[in-house]
Amino acid sequence: MMASGEMLLGLELLERRGHPWIDHARIGLLANPASVNRDLVHAWQVIDSQKPGQITAIFTPQHGFWGEAQANMIETEHGWHQSLDVPVYSLYSETRRPTSQMLEKIDCLVVDLQDVGTRIYTFAWTLLECMRACAEANVSMLILDRPNPLGGCIIEGPMLSRGYQSFVGGATIPMRHGLTIAELGRLFQRREQLDLALESVAMESWCSDSVWSDLGRAWIPPSPNLPTSHSVRLYPGQVLLEGTNLSEGRGTTVPFEMIGAPFVDAEILAAELQQVIADSVRVLPACFRPTFDKWAGELCGGIAIHVVEPDRFRSFSMTIHLLAEIQRLYPSGFRWLDPPYEYEFEKQPIDILYGNEQLRLQLGDVEPSLLSAAPNLVHYREDVGESILYSRDETRFRE
Repeated sequence: MMASGEMLLGLELLERRGHPWIDHARIGLLANPASVNRDLVHAWQVIDSQKPGQITAIFTPQHGFWGEAQANMIETEHGWHQSLDVPVYSLYSETRRPTSQMLEKIDCLVVDLQDVGTRIYTFAWTLLECMRACAEANVSMLILDRPNPLGGCIIEGPMLSRGYQSFVGGATIPMRHGLTIAELGRLFQRREQLDLALESVAMESWCSDSVWSDLGRAWIPPSPNLPTSHSVRLYPGQVLLEGTNLSEGRGTTVPFEMIGAPFVDAEILAAELQQVIADSVRVLPACFRPTFDKWAGELCGGIAIHVVEPDRFRSFSMTIHLLAEIQRLYPSGFRWLDPPYEYEFEKQPIDILYGNEQLRLQLGDVEPSLLSAAPNLVHYREDVGESILYSRDETRFRE
């Protein structure tokens, strides 16, 4: 469902109307390949055409300016933007926060990043680190908002527990949080009481019930393993597999849409899993051979995931049931991975992915539905209420 009128991104509204904060400012731009307008013109080109010579630095999140780098501490180097003749600073390198030297020639940091609506995705935490650094350096921040491709009404998974913060979870929000990147920025500023000049260019005519396939927009992958909006739909649950020895499909053409391992019998897993998951999704037996990452070069048995009723589908619940079945069927093959994972060297990866140790300790002992429950939605609604830029349905958020 779309709101009336053409949906306009923050970047497109900046292009039409400008913003006084960048009229005479030295501009830094935090962006990646997905930072484009409807005509697929990149944000740096849009801004430079209107404010020639004012961009003094480019900043990039995980996966690099071109989105070419793989995940889990695969860092990208700093570089140089030839067309603008300015430095390109990687914020997934020896630092994940802009240094004072990086910010010294900037008056306003413009943020134009396509988030994917899942707590694990590091773009939100790059944003938070930039907010902290800009507050310290007295640099203003302008966030050009973009849709949450999962929509803004459905919430999945538990809140991140205190003590489990990491670069795949820097604040207490659910796995599927239902917020846009500008709403996240507003939430972070209020919670941390940052002394930061922050403004957002909100979208026009974005309906919070809309998912990416409703928008009529090209999906530009913000990272190598989210090539389609379908992979994004599966991501809030399937990303948990990164904390296990199961392949989440990296090294295939359909990451997060196919999972498996050499010890899995595809036919048995598909049949057993289909009996316990919702009928909004079908799983088919599948075999594949990853070209890199887990089980590279080995034949893996597993499943291919096909969502048949997107509005009813809940990725997180499906993955919890999947893990429970894998553990039950293959107790000698399945295992949780050890650290390090995303710069966490002590806690197990699954614990910082899930948000606490409950999944690892209780899987197989409690009903999967208890491990996939969302937080108290009334409390969450109250917590994020002041940060909301777009109206939700009557319940504002739902499981």
